[in-house]
Parts: sequence; C-alpha cells; structure tokens
Amino acid sequence: MVVKLDKAVLLVLDVQNDFCPGGKLEVKDGDIVVPVINGIVNRFSKVIATMDWHPKDHVSFASNHPGMKVFDSVDVNGVNQVLWPDHCVQGTKGADFHPGLDDKYFDIILRKGTDPLWDSYSAFYENDRKTATGLEYYLKGLGVSENYICGLATDYCVFYSAIDSVKTGFNTSLIIDATRGVDVPQGNVKKAVDDMKLAGVTIVRSQDLAA
Repeated sequence: MVVKLDKAVLLVLDVQNDFCPGGKLEVKDGDIVVPVINGIVNRFSKVIATMDWHPKDHVSFASNHPGMKVFDSVDVNGVNQVLWPDHCVQGTKGADFHPGLDDKYFDIILRKGTDPLWDSYSAFYENDRKTATGLEYYLKGLGVSENYICGLATDYCVFYSAIDSVKTGFNTSLIIDATRGVDVPQGNVKKAVDDMKLAGVTIVRSQDLAA
C-alpha cells in the first residue's frame, strides 16, 4: 500500500506537447520530466495539473505583433511580456498533455492563459498580478498546507507558481528533477532556482518522496 502525503498537493505544470521536444515552444529535455512525475504522482491524495490554453489571438504570440520577433519583449498594460511562438492553442495537439503523462490521478485540470489580453504564467494569478485563478481558495478550502511543484518550465510557469504558492501561505517545495527550463535569457534557470530558494521554496528530489 502506498502511503499518501497528508495535506500536500502535487501541482503538475504545463507538461504539454508544445513544451516537449518537437513542440512549438520546445523546452530542452522537457519530456524527461514525464517518467519522474509518473513515479511520484500516486503519493498525493490530490493532484492538480495546469495547461496553457491560448486563443489564436493571444497577446503573448509574436505573430500577433507585426515587426516583432520571438523572445522580444513588449509592454502590455504596464506589464513586461515576452513574445513566444504560437503555442498551446486551444484544441490543438500541441495543447494536449504529453501522451506518456499518467493523467488518471489528476483531480483538477486548470486551464490558464485563456484571456487574449493577458498571459498567465502562475497557476495562482494572471500576469496582471491581480486576477486570481481561484486555486488558492480551492486548496485552502481542502485544508492543504503544502504544495509540491513540478513540470514546465522552471524559469517561467514553475517559477511564478512557486513564488505565488509561498506568498499565499503554503509551504512550497520544488521537485527539481521533475522540471526543466527554457533558459531565456541564458542563465535564467539558475536565477529562477536561486530566487525560489531566497523566497522560501524548498528544493527536493523525487527520491525524497519515495514511499
């Protein structure tokens, strides 16, 4: 019998085809996280997965900004927005979970980035840093005290979700071998991990969660 972690939730962030090798916004070795996540997902009584779920006219797509290119930055209502290739467009294969990901344990799937005018890196807030997704209140309603975070990508959605998890009052751990980063600009993954540590995020490895 597998002993489940009490009052802890696993947050599986954006393990989607477009972020894996061959995808529109490929994260190097992004698919390596799949077997790691599959090996720990049954340790948790609650598992929440997120998906980028963008409309075609999304503000984060470089294609929607004439004269701009991928990885340029623009100001969107006072918020710095990195421009990305078109990715995780609603209803496309690229937006699907990686086919090897064991999603039968997922209790809730949270789709984010659905507003064409705002990106949404964090599982807790839109990028305006004001509009809540409702995840905080759902978790607190369940009596959850600790979040374990994994998925893609370390320096964007994982980073912002982990920081917001701490800010909203949860003990927060990053499962370091179950995440990979974009690393744009170069060195961004190391900076993200260092900043998460400074914010109070605990760094663990999947073997630390072995039953």
